Amino acid sequence: MKQILVVDDDPLMRRSLSVRLGQEGYTAATAATAEEALACVQTNRPDLLLLDIGLPGMDGLEALRTLRTQVADIPVIFVTARRRELDQIVGLELGADDYITKPFDLDVLLAHIKAVLRRSINSAPDRLAGVQNLALGDLTIDRDTHTVSIRTGTVDLSPKEFDLLWVFAQNAGRVLSAEELLNQVWGAEWMGEMQTLYVHIRWLREKIEDDPAHPQRLLTVRGVGYKLAAV
Repeated sequence: MKQILVVDDDPLMRRSLSVRLGQEGYTAATAATAEEALACVQTNRPDLLLLDIGLPGMDGLEALRTLRTQVADIPVIFVTARRRELDQIVGLELGADDYITKPFDLDVLLAHIKAVLRRSINSAPDRLAGVQNLALGDLTIDRDTHTVSIRTGTVDLSPKEFDLLWVFAQNAGRVLSAEELLNQVWGAEWMGEMQTLYVHIRWLREKIEDDPAHPQRLLTVRGVGYKLAAV
């Protein structure tokens, strides 16, 4: 399930977009300011930002400049209400993927969102292609040697446990649905086999958590999926 972060200072706009996005099968998070949005990105990486330009304090243009110094590959759709802002979007190479002008039809906006997400999936290179080592706090994963270590020493994982952890690490901080995890780790033919995933999540927690009953690394996001905390 894709998560979209709606950044707009209008509470009615945030509420109406959240409802409609939920009806379309997305998970919607919201932020009223650019500063709040940047903090949200760090704690729970979204799949796409719907970013208003005319924000109080830091505007959307400056927010995107800041975002691109931290995260290069989150798709962003600018929302603009004034021609001057549109001129700025066109004139500056800020790294936005698309824009839409207010007032807009919700069906048109949804078409923009679907197109940008589709382009992101189909054309973007793997941002971790060739990477063999990942470190998240005191958790280190070496794909080349298939080893995992934490502060207490080496962790013995089965091949599927390792593959599952690697997918989580590649997407640290981002919520992954059960369907995404099954497809990436086991393959499309395993779609619907939720018990297999649940068992492996439990086994993985028993090996990387200090207290598996109260996990601090591999977290459940109720009703959405799981994520590996970005330390």
